[in-house]
This record gives sequence, structure tokens and C-alpha cells, in this order.
Amino acid sequence: MKHAVTPGFIAAVGLFLLTPSLASAELIVWHAYRGGEKAAFEKVIEMYNAQQADASTMAKPLAVPYDAYADKITAAIPRGKGPDVYIFAQDRLGGWVEAGQTVESVDFFVDDELLDSLLPGMIDAMTYRDTIYGIPLNYKSITMIYNPEVVEDPPATVRDLITVAKQNTNVASGNFGLAYEYSNYFFHAALMNAFGGQVFAPGPEPVIDSDENISSIKEMLRWYKTEGVLPDDPSAALIASLFNSGKAPIVFSGPWFLGEIEEDVPYSLAPLPTVEAAGGAPMRPWLTIEGVYISPQSQDIDQAYEFARFLVSEEAASVLALEGGQLPTNQAVYAQSEVANNETLAAFRAQLENAVPMPNYAEMTLMWSPVTTAMNKIVKGSASPEAALAEAQKKVEKDIDVLRTSR
Repeated sequence: MKHAVTPGFIAAVGLFLLTPSLASAELIVWHAYRGGEKAAFEKVIEMYNAQQADASTMAKPLAVPYDAYADKITAAIPRGKGPDVYIFAQDRLGGWVEAGQTVESVDFFVDDELLDSLLPGMIDAMTYRDTIYGIPLNYKSITMIYNPEVVEDPPATVRDLITVAKQNTNVASGNFGLAYEYSNYFFHAALMNAFGGQVFAPGPEPVIDSDENISSIKEMLRWYKTEGVLPDDPSAALIASLFNSGKAPIVFSGPWFLGEIEEDVPYSLAPLPTVEAAGGAPMRPWLTIEGVYISPQSQDIDQAYEFARFLVSEEAASVLALEGGQLPTNQAVYAQSEVANNETLAAFRAQLENAVPMPNYAEMTLMWSPVTTAMNKIVKGSASPEAALAEAQKKVEKDIDVLRTSR
């Protein structure tokens, strides 16, 4: 029996054929923002969509829980699933490049106009083996956060820091003059970099047990053991509690900590101090730079790149900074009066002058577990800095050999 071909049937078939094309052109954007950062990022996407004449190119954000985010990227994109565009820090970039089919090179697109619009050095974090794989969007680092009602003048040197901290330390009542996650290597890196230490030399080759790294840990132990100004077992929750309760007037942390400060607790920010034991060099925290990456599986890489360019524009950066509290890589936005006069944004921008981009080597992921074990042993007194770092060095060397053999 033959079926009549009606106009309604033709329309239905046409809609069926059209739908995949529309879906494939939609830009799916993964991110891990929450709260004010999420609201500002989604507002920027709405701004981008409002400028698109063709609805098929609209960007659609999807918030992914941070704890599962990196694993989802690693698993989904090489299989042709996941987003067109995703936002993530640079420390996983090398691993994704080496794995293949996870991040698209944007070398072809990047021009002098874009490079000139960015803060100096930002594009380096998105570069792996001389190829650019992402557009730097924003940056984060730790700095000094203090209660101005207790500390009138933020200490500019470690000598002054210890003096102020000892004046505000009373172990019996649970008061400590300084609090930060000193056993967490991300936070310790500020001291490591002051001493000229690093976890990888070019190559990359691990240098975890270098003399400079050992010296930096001994300086941290002096603050903790000898001067006694740091609390035991410094978790993020404990540090927030100490600051909010007035039991720690100085903390070292990043912009994420500001959301933990209670409304009635005053705070100000200042650069991390210089270190006499390191020849007067400033503490130089690691800089995490979030990049906009494009999936090689995207059906519209050109449009994905145009979207990435919009995200790092001054127009978008202003919203991300003023409404989301982000620190954009766009250089021009810091000349805007509202941004320049914002104490928090200005303070983190000042800290940027003495910050070091975190390495983006593929081998970087192999470093965290061994150095975390080493730091815990050192702080608990179960191993010397020399012995613990030597053990971590051997573990990382072994893991790197396995990684390189499997490539």
C-alpha cells in the first residue's frame, strides 16, 4: 500500500533533517564555575549569543563538578563526545596534548592583535612544545590576606612577618599569627620559587630534591617549629575558621578564600613578603592560568575560536572582573576606573608581578602524590627534608620512565 506524501509529512522530514545540523553547530561550553563566577560567566555567554545573527551558533554553558571535571574531559573528548569548548587551568595541558585528540591547536588563529591584548607571559602557559593550544582567560594566585583591625601595616619582609605573627600567637588559646596550607605543595611553591627552586628543570627533568627546594622547606619549618606561629594540620576549613574567629590575622590564600570570609570580618590584601634567607627575593606563588580550549572533535572549530576570542575581550573581561571577581588576562580592563579602584582586583594584579606560572608539562600530574607524601612526612617529623624529597624524586623519576615508555 502506498502512502500519500502530504505537506505535513514533507515538513516533518525537513525538520528531522535540519535538527542534526542545528545541534552540531551549537557550541557546548564546559566550565566548573559556581556562585558569582558562574553567574558572570553565563552573562558573558548571553552577551555573545545576543551578538549572533545565526541562532545555530549560540553557545550553551554546562557547569561540571570540579572534582570530576578533568577526568570527564580526558574520557569524553577523544571519543567524540563532550564539549566544543572547555575552561581549565594549564597544569593538565601537556598531558592532554600527549594523549592526543583532546585539545586543538590554535596556533593558526592566534595573531599579534590577540597577543598584544593579553597581560605579558599569559600565552606561555597555553603553549606546549612551541605550539599554542589555548587562549588564556583568567589567572589566580595566592597573596597575603590580613585583618586590618589587627595588623595595621602588612609586613613586607619575612622578618616583619614573624614579628607580627609572634605578637598575635598564643598556642594555649588557639591563636596563631599566620595560617596557610604550608604542607600543601601548591602553597609552599611561593617559598620554593623565592629560593630559586622548581619541581622540573627544562626537559622536563624532575629536580624535587634540589638544594634550593630543601632550603625552602627548612625556612617553612623555621616558621612552624622554631617560631611556632603556624597551626598544626592546616586544612582550608581550619584556616577559614581561624581568620573568621579572629584567631589568625594573616593568611596566605587566593581569591577563592574571600568567599569564605564572613560578612562582618574586615580584610585587606597585600603582596607576599620578601625572604631574607633567600637573599631578599620575594615569595613568588604559583600562577594558575585558566585557558579556553577547543575540542578537536568540534564541528565548528572556527566559530569555537571566535567564541574564545570574545571571552578574552575587554567587554567580557569587565563583566568577569566586576561581577564575577575574576582576574582576566585582558590587559586593557585594568585601566578601567572601576577595576583599577577595586582593592581586591588591584591587589591580585600587583601580586602577579611576582608570580610564576605553574608548569604545564605532561609529567606534572606525576609530581603531586609523591610531594604530598613528602610534605606530610616532613611536617609530622617522620622524615627530614633531604630524605623525604629524595624519596619523592625517585618515585617521580620512576613514574616518568613508565610514562615515556608507554608513549
